Amino acid sequence: MNLDIIPCLNDNYSYLIQDKHSGKVAIIDPSEFGTCNDIISQKYKKLDFILNTHHHIDHVGGNKELKKKYNSKILGFGKDKKRIPEIDILLEENQEFYVGDLIFKTLFIPGHTSGHIAFFFEKEKVVFTGDTLFSLGCGRIFEGSYKQMFDSLKKIKSLPGDTKIYCGHEYTKNNLKFCLKLNPNNIYLKDKEKVIEEKLKDKKPTIPSTIKDEIQTNIFLRCDDLDIKDALNLKNASDLEIFTKLRDLKDSF
Repeated sequence: MNLDIIPCLNDNYSYLIQDKHSGKVAIIDPSEFGTCNDIISQKYKKLDFILNTHHHIDHVGGNKELKKKYNSKILGFGKDKKRIPEIDILLEENQEFYVGDLIFKTLFIPGHTSGHIAFFFEKEKVVFTGDTLFSLGCGRIFEGSYKQMFDSLKKIKSLPGDTKIYCGHEYTKNNLKFCLKLNPNNIYLKDKEKVIEEKLKDKKPTIPSTIKDEIQTNIFLRCDDLDIKDALNLKNASDLEIFTKLRDLKDSF
């Protein structure tokens, strides 16, 4: 797999992937036409598929113009068929789809929206998580419930530890501050802080992260951590209650 990270808008990321064997090309969550088209036209001059994790405009903003120019097929979750512009192929939970010789599995991960999905390329050890899981954070809950988001994060957390995470936004610096506030003694988090600072200093994306990294550092995947429970003064709370409290605190952080 060839993979390009495309910074879009203020802090969005779109992703351009190519199957090296067949030459098939796909883009994940094209935020806008211009920036995405520049890279597509320079590198490949074709676009076979457009993959949307959810319907928000900053993830589908380039759909119509890209489809019109390249005659691409647009894929999204079946329940979002009326909300994803120009959708052609309706995906279902756990459905597999081929981009040339690359195969992804559709993971249904509601919470941020009711029809949010991720694209998991198991062989390549890559997952595109949209606005559900970020580096050191998770998405706001707009259409789903806290339990749905909590369960969706558990689903992603269960992927192999060396799976690379490509998320929808560059929120890592702010997420880091929140994690350090409530989990200041986490040695893995302190090490990650150094890596993040270096990347930002060099004006590079802080992603990808990995599942292993996030389990060690992302406070939303560590709701069973006793230090975090102590920091919240909720020693006897369930993991879901801890997650709910953390998400509420982050909303106003």
